[in-house]
Amino acid sequence: MQLQIEKLVYGGDGLARLPADDRGRGKALFVPFVLPGEQIEASVISTRPGFVRGQLDRILTPSAERVEPACPFFTRCGGCHYQHIDYAAQLRYKAEILRETLRRTAKFELQQEIGLHSSHPWGYRNRTRMHARHEPQFALGYLRHNSHALLPVESCPISSPLINQAIAAIWSLGRDRQLPESVHGLQFFANHDDSKMLVEAYVRPGIEAGQLQPFAVALHSVVPQVAGVVVFAAASIEDETQQHAPLTAIHPEKSPAIGEDFLTYHAVGVDYRVSGGSFFQTNRFLIDKLAEIVMTNRTGRAALDLYAGAGLFTSHLSRNFDQVLAVEYSPHSFADLRHNVPHNVKCIRTATETFLAERAPKLAPDLVVVDPPRAGLGDRATAALCRMSASHVTYVSCDPATLSRDLRRLLESGYRVEQAHLIDLFPQTYHMEAVLHLAR
Repeated sequence: MQLQIEKLVYGGDGLARLPADDRGRGKALFVPFVLPGEQIEASVISTRPGFVRGQLDRILTPSAERVEPACPFFTRCGGCHYQHIDYAAQLRYKAEILRETLRRTAKFELQQEIGLHSSHPWGYRNRTRMHARHEPQFALGYLRHNSHALLPVESCPISSPLINQAIAAIWSLGRDRQLPESVHGLQFFANHDDSKMLVEAYVRPGIEAGQLQPFAVALHSVVPQVAGVVVFAAASIEDETQQHAPLTAIHPEKSPAIGEDFLTYHAVGVDYRVSGGSFFQTNRFLIDKLAEIVMTNRTGRAALDLYAGAGLFTSHLSRNFDQVLAVEYSPHSFADLRHNVPHNVKCIRTATETFLAERAPKLAPDLVVVDPPRAGLGDRATAALCRMSASHVTYVSCDPATLSRDLRRLLESGYRVEQAHLIDLFPQTYHMEAVLHLAR
C-alpha cells in the first residue's frame, strides 16, 4: 500500500491511515522507521480490532529530516528507533509527543514552553545490557526489533567508548570459550569519566560466583578498567522479559562480587557510591543537568524524596532543606543511599506505595520529588500523594503515558504545572525524560 505518514507516536512508530472502508475513516496503521510527511509503501503484518501494524517496504518521498543511520544494525536491533532522524528534529518530535500525550491522557493542554535539553547524540550511555549465547557459536548482542531473538552486535555507537572496549573483549573471550556457559547476560556500567567499569553477570540459578573467577581475571587482564564482576542469579527468560525493570525486582538481596562491587560516580560535585544492582541515571552527559533542573530554586524546611535510588537528588535536597526523608525499596540502592547522604537525611527502606499509605496524611513537606520507574506512581500512590499537604511536587518521568495518567489526578487535586522540561537522556530512541514542576 502507498501511504502518507501523519505523525510520530510514543513507542517509535509513525501513524498513517488505511483507506476508508464503508463505515468511514480507515484504521490507524503504525509503522516504524518513518518520518511525518513521508510517502511510503508498507505491508500489513498484524491486525488488531482498533489498529494495524505494518512494516516499511519502501520510502517513496523521503523527509528532508531523514539522515543516514550511524549503526549498521539499525532497524534490525530493538535498541534504537530514531537513528534515521536528524538529531535536532528528534528533540522537536519528542516535545510534540509529550504535549500530545498530556493532551490525550491527562486531558491537559500545556501552556508553557517545554525546556529542551539536548545530549551528545552518540556514546552517551554509561550502562548497557546485553544477552549472551553460547551455541551453536558464541554471540553477544541485543534482542531484534519486535522479537526475543538475539541479534549479534560487536559495537554499539550509543554506548561509551569503555563499554565498547569491554564488548570487544567479551567477544574475544567468548569465542575462546572463556565466558562460562552459565552466563546468559552481561551489563556494563561505566563511571563518570569512563575510566572504570563494573560488570554485572547474569547466571543460571545455582551457579556459584567463584565459578566466574577465571573469567573475571581474564577480562581484567584485557580491560584493566574493570573494577569488579558482580554476579546475579536469574533465569534467562527473566533476563529477557525484565530488561527494562529494576534489577531488584528479580534479585532482592545483596549479590556476590569478584573484585569491587561498586563504582564511585562523580556527579553535580558529589561522589556517589553506586553498587551492582543499584539504579543510577544512564546518560553520562546529562546527569548534572537533570539534577540541576530538579533542584532549581527549591528550598525550605522539609522535603521528601520518593524512589530515591542511590541518592542523586537526595544529597542536593539535604543542602537546601533542613530535613529530608528519602524512601527507597531496593536493598542495593538503599545501602548506597545511606552511604551517600548526610545526617539530616532520614532513609526509609520500604515501597513508596506502602510509605504513602501509612504516612502521607501526617506529612506536610515543602517539596516532594518523585522519580518512579516506567510504571509511574499508579492510582494508589498518586491518590495518597494528593492527600498530602505538600505545596510543591517535582515529577521526574521516563514514560509520558504513565506521567500523564498520574498528572490527571494531581491536577484534579489542585496542583498546577509551573514548568515543563524534556531532558533527552536517550538520543536515537523514542524514550524521553520529562520533569514537571507542580505547585498548589
